[in-house]
Amino acid sequence: MKTFSAGSSLVNYEVPIQQLIEARVAAQPQATAVLCGGESLTYAEVNARANQLAHRLRAQGVGPGSIVALMLERSVAMIVGILGIVKAGGAYLPVPPDNPPERTRYLLEDAGVKLVLDEKSIDLDAPLSGETSNPPLLNTPGDLVYVIYTSGSTGRPKGVMIEHRALVNRLRWMQSAYPIGPGDVILQKTPYSFDVSVWELFWWALEGATLAFLVPGGERNPLAIVDAVRRQRVSVMHFVPSMLNVFLEYLEAKEVRLPSLRQVFASGEALTPSHVRKFNALLEARLTNLYGPTEATVDVTYYDCPRGPDIGVVPIGRAIDNIRLYVIRDGREAADGETGELCIAGVGLARGYLNNPVLTAQKFVDNPVNPGERIYRTGDVARRLPDGNIEYLGREDHQVKIRGLRVELGEIESTVREVPGIVACVAAVEKHSESVIILVAYVVSRSDLDAPALKAYLRKRLPEYMVPHRFERIAEMPLTSSGKADRKALAR
Repeated sequence: MKTFSAGSSLVNYEVPIQQLIEARVAAQPQATAVLCGGESLTYAEVNARANQLAHRLRAQGVGPGSIVALMLERSVAMIVGILGIVKAGGAYLPVPPDNPPERTRYLLEDAGVKLVLDEKSIDLDAPLSGETSNPPLLNTPGDLVYVIYTSGSTGRPKGVMIEHRALVNRLRWMQSAYPIGPGDVILQKTPYSFDVSVWELFWWALEGATLAFLVPGGERNPLAIVDAVRRQRVSVMHFVPSMLNVFLEYLEAKEVRLPSLRQVFASGEALTPSHVRKFNALLEARLTNLYGPTEATVDVTYYDCPRGPDIGVVPIGRAIDNIRLYVIRDGREAADGETGELCIAGVGLARGYLNNPVLTAQKFVDNPVNPGERIYRTGDVARRLPDGNIEYLGREDHQVKIRGLRVELGEIESTVREVPGIVACVAAVEKHSESVIILVAYVVSRSDLDAPALKAYLRKRLPEYMVPHRFERIAEMPLTSSGKADRKALAR
């Protein structure tokens, strides 16, 4: 049996994450841990606040297997809340404070959450009272560390369950491949309900680096990003390719140079040769393309983009440590250059979907190429290049990425169809440029469409990035020979 691509297996991941963080705190308690606005906290101060919260959570019954929700803006309170939940032994569930109420209610009910940390329930920015020592360790590497909900094709988001060992493996690979340490500053700019935020939130704490928080909402503002990089001397950060393009255009127009920046990661969408060329012309930093679904702990592949101008295909690269990748076609492993579905095996796989054994069984399956091995079916089409790198070619289904945010078109369609008078709906994306991608909903309805009212209805049920920009009323839905909606006909 030939694996498509396999990372090394030298990384030790059998340790709970807080044990590694506490070891770093003990090694350099007075080092700067967090920068937020004008506030600066040391490792000892962040640890003490997280411990005080952890002891309070333990007293309320939080421990291994508990899921505690967070509803906080990007802030010191947010990192204290996350670390406090993990140190108590629980798993954190990030919920955007601006989520529609009905969506928030669904997440909390589906996850069985009994405790929510928000600005009303606890003032995490202020020093807490109580015990500051590290709580006794209760977790094993197989316990849950976080649950993140992603868009679901059935119309309901699904909670992905990630264990400590998967997170530790992902972070230790990152450190072995792209070492950071004291003096490095990571910019926390990804909304915490998306899994790219996970390495931003934890990696620094294992290695003695510093975490700098971008102002809430600043991830969409090139000026705010530039200001944060300059002021905090940021050395490591992440971009979704479409936002990277906007950022680079800003740098070019304003003739901005960012000498502190040495490493930029891109993921969430396809990185194009034009992105890489523009990056190389404007920045001295290294650009690395990452790929991975939430179901496999953030990223499973990496590719260091070359500095030269002659750039053709930008592949998603090779497997990270303790991950095995397969391209499977018709139950067999695809030959070099042949397309197939990209499937993932290894320690990074999620436990499954929370309270959804049917979907878990559909997506996490036995490997037909290597029976007895559990794989995750990504639904992504890929092929192996002659040099061993993997090229991403698109989706098998109707999942798309918009500004790096995963969107199941089926969830939008299902929600639109709930509106009285709507007979049918198909959602699609229109790409106008590298940075302008919009959602369009084609609707069959019994009466004229009231687009503002329809948008208002959807905003109560979907996050803003999933609300279509445009609605087009059509007389009837075009169908393929198999009776399915003909998306290609709608796009013409």
